[in-house]
Amino acid sequence: MVDEEALLAQFTARFDQDAEHAVTAQTDETASDETQSDAEATFDTDRFLQGLDAIFARHTAASEAAPYLEQAMIDAENAGDEAGLLTVLNETMGFYRSQGWHEKNQWIVQRAIELALRMGLEGTEIWATTLINCATAMRAAQHYDQAEDLYTQALQCAENVYPPKDRRIAALHNNLSMLYQETGRPEAAERELRETMRVLREASDDPSTDIDLASSCTNLALTLLDEGKTDDARDYADKVLAIHTAARAQGVDSAHYAAALAGAAQVRFAQRQYGEAAGYYREALNLIEDRYGKDTDYWRTTEENLRKALDAAKTAGQSIDEPTHRTADNPMPNGMELARDFWKQAGKPMLLERYPRYAGRIAAGLVGYGSECFGFDDAYSRDHDFGPRFCLWLTDEDYAAIGESLQRDYERIAAAWRAEHTAPGAPHSPTTPRAQGATRRDGVFRIGDFFEGITGYRKAPAQDAPHEWLMLSESTLATATNGRVFADALGAFSSTRQGFTFMPEDVRLSLISRRLGMIAQAGQYNLPRMLKRGDGPAAMASIHEFAQATVSLVFLINNPASVGYAPYYKWRFAALRRLSARMVTRLADVCGQLEEVLELASAACFADADSVTHAGSTGPADSVDSAQVSPADRVHAIIEHICAEIVGELRREGLTESDETFLEWQRPYVEEHIVSDAPCLHSL
Repeated sequence: MVDEEALLAQFTARFDQDAEHAVTAQTDETASDETQSDAEATFDTDRFLQGLDAIFARHTAASEAAPYLEQAMIDAENAGDEAGLLTVLNETMGFYRSQGWHEKNQWIVQRAIELALRMGLEGTEIWATTLINCATAMRAAQHYDQAEDLYTQALQCAENVYPPKDRRIAALHNNLSMLYQETGRPEAAERELRETMRVLREASDDPSTDIDLASSCTNLALTLLDEGKTDDARDYADKVLAIHTAARAQGVDSAHYAAALAGAAQVRFAQRQYGEAAGYYREALNLIEDRYGKDTDYWRTTEENLRKALDAAKTAGQSIDEPTHRTADNPMPNGMELARDFWKQAGKPMLLERYPRYAGRIAAGLVGYGSECFGFDDAYSRDHDFGPRFCLWLTDEDYAAIGESLQRDYERIAAAWRAEHTAPGAPHSPTTPRAQGATRRDGVFRIGDFFEGITGYRKAPAQDAPHEWLMLSESTLATATNGRVFADALGAFSSTRQGFTFMPEDVRLSLISRRLGMIAQAGQYNLPRMLKRGDGPAAMASIHEFAQATVSLVFLINNPASVGYAPYYKWRFAALRRLSARMVTRLADVCGQLEEVLELASAACFADADSVTHAGSTGPADSVDSAQVSPADRVHAIIEHICAEIVGELRREGLTESDETFLEWQRPYVEEHIVSDAPCLHSL
């Protein structure tokens, strides 16, 4: 008989999640020489698992995992190691399923079941685990009858061998729910999912960061969506993102995160919030490509969903909104959450009751000035101009008909809402003069008036008017395109907002060229000269200009149409940190380097001139021991390292063929890609 205890130790370390998981990389070991030669006639299961983990850690599974698994099957079989072979077969099932190789997987499933029976494992924990993985592979191949039979056998076995709070029981209920969902039985699916979540909550040390619970919440959200319960579905989808955000803050990078993003996107698409859906699908697709590659059903399905969301957003005139996530245990709702609640519970019912003919023509949301529109508000934001509020945007015709009366009704429900929902003794948030009258931040607006108040334009400049685009600062464009739109069936507001979102490509390239010039001038040229002169204030000003230009460049390289524009100075680094935290951001590590430059700035600029060793004496920032060099040398090294990274990104983007790290000389290469011959787009 097989050593069941030893084999179980291998299995429970890897199959205690729902069977939709991908293998999570756990080591940094290389996969070279992971298997033993035939001559040795032994098979090291632990070494096999470490090698497989290393492949996933390098993100090379798309090309390396299949041959590695196939060779491991041969090695285990040659060694006569049935326990090792069963481990390999279970791993292979999961990988083949992730690649969509369902026909190849049929043989693996059959072989695993026959091997487990031959080993006498029936009725054991290992038998239940193998059945779960086999059933999930069959479900992925859409052989639903066989899958349900295997799940039923697994459940019968699990109830006898697993403790009541064992996560594998939750995984089994979760997978059964997915089968019911795929076969058109949503009520049965919902029942299984709620049982899954009950077990996981009881088993979890911290439900707020429990990835398994998040995955079940995703599935429940999609099940509720199929039942037409869109609001409930959104609540669960947002809980999932909150769990992943909290888990990622603790360093947990789960393969399920992409599924959570895709689930949130699907819910938003059903709510006709196509721009938000596209943002979530885009982030999910990038994560899937990074982890699994493009040649998978998972990638192809998500790519198709993204295309549909982008097309729908374009038709509806909606801009593409990047996802923003909050932690599950945040005790204080932010301004955007307050706005959405105020709209859903008071604003929308008021429109339906008082203005039923116009309700479907009025856009609602929160966009414009205020920390909460960028998602950066906190306890310090509540000392002025803060509270539950939203905007209502009307066409000129509709505003002429109902604008003034609608504003009075808005003020009435706002006062009532604040009176009802403000806790006794809570500090009052005064309204400052800059948030009143023509510059008010909420209430009823003509669409054109709203955007003109922010940008000076009632609608975005034409795509062939680059001189007008160049007169609009990035912070102004950020203010006009931030926030969220809660409702816009007519699409007029979203269409106008989208116009400001899509900066002409020639303008983006021209701005990239300008930022390269300022980075070179301020950071690479003038800063060392000011330090040599001993002009500390001028050196400090150079660092400021360098930092501002670099932050702007990171946003421009990542494309404002996807990630938004760099906001005004107060929130630039908060926005850069948020952008840099995304797994798919280009130049993501520039943020930390810039922050170090600013921390060193005072010492570098105002140190004793005799103690300062100037530019040219150090190498890249990551090769400099900061304890051995002066602050000025360290700043110079970091700046040069940032510039080298920028050149590398320009080359990856196909914007240059040059390796020159003095960024002024990169400008002509970038400007070669500008199509327009408008003089304002080209440097002298």
